[in-house]
Amino acid sequence: MIKDSLIKALSDQINAEYYSAYLYLTMSACADRAGYRGIANWLFVQAKEEMAHGVHICQHLLERGAAPSFSEVKAPPASYKSIKEIFEKVLAHEQYVSEKINKIASLAMREDDHATYNFIMWYVNEQVEEESNADDLVAKLTNIGDNSGLLYNLDAQLAARQFIDPFAAAGTAN
Repeated sequence: MIKDSLIKALSDQINAEYYSAYLYLTMSACADRAGYRGIANWLFVQAKEEMAHGVHICQHLLERGAAPSFSEVKAPPASYKSIKEIFEKVLAHEQYVSEKINKIASLAMREDDHATYNFIMWYVNEQVEEESNADDLVAKLTNIGDNSGLLYNLDAQLAARQFIDPFAAAGTAN
């Protein structure tokens, strides 16, 4: 039986994942409107990953016999000064998500819920990758500076990113 404290924490995380999806969809639209379709694609794929995370966490709660609770997803900021600012915000947001995930892992340990601890460790490891990717892009954008040719080159590279459902192989595809 999963304890109420973990049901609440995981339900809150579902909401945070959906907010992340909204945030990245908004950023994607901003990049697209600025003419950076590759960057828009990268952010759109990121949004799809966040939606998959929300569904995956919901499925975990249902498999444990719990009813997830859902709350309103607040609207993210609608505009950004630059592509670099977008990725600085991505990095800051991923760091925030890491803190939330780590708190859930700590709570699962305190509640002696090994199943939830094992489950949430996938997200702990995923956040290392998420922060690293965002940090790498911020560093590249810092090095690019005002060089529009290099920015368009990065845009072309990011256009190649494709969504791969991380849970499809586990039989929990959404």
